[in-house]
Amino acid sequence: MLEQFSLKGKVVIITGATGVLGEAFSLAVAKAGAKVVVLGRNEERAEARVAAIEAAGGEAMAILGDVTDEAAMVAAREKVLSAWGSIDGLVNAAGGNIPGATISPEQDIFEAKIEDTRKAVDLNLFGTVIPTKVFGKVMAEKGRGSIVNISSITAQRPLTRVLGYTLAKTAIDAYTKWMAVELGQRYGDGIRVNSLAPGVFLTEQNRSLLLNEDGSYTDRAQKFVTNTPFHRLGNPEELTGTLIYLLSDASKFVTGETLLVDGGFSAYSGV
Repeated sequence: MLEQFSLKGKVVIITGATGVLGEAFSLAVAKAGAKVVVLGRNEERAEARVAAIEAAGGEAMAILGDVTDEAAMVAAREKVLSAWGSIDGLVNAAGGNIPGATISPEQDIFEAKIEDTRKAVDLNLFGTVIPTKVFGKVMAEKGRGSIVNISSITAQRPLTRVLGYTLAKTAIDAYTKWMAVELGQRYGDGIRVNSLAPGVFLTEQNRSLLLNEDGSYTDRAQKFVTNTPFHRLGNPEELTGTLIYLLSDASKFVTGETLLVDGGFSAYSGV
């Protein structure tokens, strides 16, 4: 049974691996046996991720690149293929809130800058579509691989203030279904696309929305906790079991799905 969840011998690319969730993802994927491509924009953090994986007995390489730049992703693909000869999995973890696309309670929603909203959509949506187009091509051509997009609970139950993020994550769920169907019909049952939708996890992008300067919860964070049956925020490591499941053969008949990991937030009616 444990062999079903093994990623031994696979090469997995993780975009946004220099972030908080990306750190947990990269370590977990390496521990499951995969060679990990740490793809991000911060060189110091990327190298730290690689060092941590190697210290744990795994194998990894760091590649710097912007996920919204197709040419940069093509260059990254060639580096991976040159070094390891294969791409077997992709985790589209790059994304997050854009400060200008977060609308404060006192702000007029009709005065929000469309340019900032577009930036949020570009990063979260096209930062998923472009790597899938570039790296997914390798998996499609050999008829085998697993792509995991990172969605959000805001695609299930829209959250106030984060307009661009909500638009993008909702579109990612639609893209996941669309791509899963197209790949399955065109390339067979060996290549899959699914989404993992986290609940509320403390990251760098949402820290100012969830924590006060003294480290206490903001009113917004407390609302999340109150309306989560588990009565707490999630820990990044609590996403990794679902991620390994979706990347591994344990889920080989699962495609086009969005799996929520939210402590029951989306299920709770408030009563």
